[in-house]
Amino acid sequence: MRGSRPFRDLWIGSSLASVGQQVATVAVLQQVWELTRSPLWTGAIGVATGLPLIVLGLVGGSLADAVDRRGLVRVATGGQAVAAVGLLAQAAAGNRSVLLLLALVAVQAGCAALGAPARRTFPVRLLPAGQVAAGLALQNLAFQASMLVGPALAGVVLAQWRYPAAYAIQALTVAVSLIALFRLPAMPAPRAVGRERRGPLPGGWRIILRRPLLWGSFAIDLAATVLAMPIALFPLINEVRFGGDPRTLGLFLSAIAVGGLGAGLFSGAVTRLRRGALVQLVAATAWGLALAGFGLAEPFWLALSCLAVAGAADTVAVITRGALIQLETPDQHRGRVSAVEHVIGIAGPEIGNFRGGALASATSAPLALLAGGLAAAATVVSVGLVNRPLRGHRTPPAHEDVQPSTGPPQLADR
Repeated sequence: MRGSRPFRDLWIGSSLASVGQQVATVAVLQQVWELTRSPLWTGAIGVATGLPLIVLGLVGGSLADAVDRRGLVRVATGGQAVAAVGLLAQAAAGNRSVLLLLALVAVQAGCAALGAPARRTFPVRLLPAGQVAAGLALQNLAFQASMLVGPALAGVVLAQWRYPAAYAIQALTVAVSLIALFRLPAMPAPRAVGRERRGPLPGGWRIILRRPLLWGSFAIDLAATVLAMPIALFPLINEVRFGGDPRTLGLFLSAIAVGGLGAGLFSGAVTRLRRGALVQLVAATAWGLALAGFGLAEPFWLALSCLAVAGAADTVAVITRGALIQLETPDQHRGRVSAVEHVIGIAGPEIGNFRGGALASATSAPLALLAGGLAAAATVVSVGLVNRPLRGHRTPPAHEDVQPSTGPPQLADR
């Protein structure tokens, strides 16, 4: 934060935007629930968000390796601001169409996906290699703080001033984030090494599948999110067990943030570990088991405790995964690999929310949470058992300013 003013500007703008996004997330969740009273429809939020993320996230990855990354993120963030104003307008007009609401959510998700791969490469461009993990930890700390503040703020705002005020907060914070982007230096596309490339660039999936460290790390995150994401089940659990108060709904998300914030405050102990991949395996397993415990928890305090443990585990997994991926990927591939990271990291949870909502509709919310958490933990352990390079990986010491090779993958990487 002291050594890089551009990173500081990026961190401040992104932190404020994260608070607004969390407020809007709770608002959309509650508005869809009010309109439909169906966990299937709250799960459909995941589809409305996940599909644009998959399609435009991959497009954004290719663009990030071909155009100025700063300019791409500016355009994408401008689109998010327009969609935020649309959400505000539909709420002020008293919209009763869930399809219109989900369409606006999809537009906003698509714009975010278009710029996310380029945005993910900013820390490694703005910081020396030895500080990348610390920079990612700071970003995750801000995100966890936004999860703590945002949902609680959303609960109060929704109870007092309803949906227009919640969406207005998001529109304002996105605008501030856009202003911060104009203070960043230019980030032109990296030049191909050795010769100019002709024809289409290889996709991020091809690059990842050639490297056990990358596909193993992504497989862990995919298992944890698709199989165990609990957000779509929060309204049903809240109504069945705790009376349906929107302030209680906000506390579910805030509990995850409390655990994440606590882990983030001590993240230096994690970023200095050289066995980051092994730490990711352990943390992702703990995430699944904690959510299984949430499915069984009857007392309110126990439910919040399980969510706090899940939040702490998620923070550790995200920090270690992000550092490994950015440092092990050559710069000319980072846009496309970051696109896959964004698709898995964002679309995976949304698809997991749809899975949870559908399973809860067929069975019950507690059973969906229990089965999903146990399945996620078992799958993560299986990935660790079959991927020896991942569980044995060691990163360079933090004081070494080492960038990944810019050449093609060596035999040992395959």
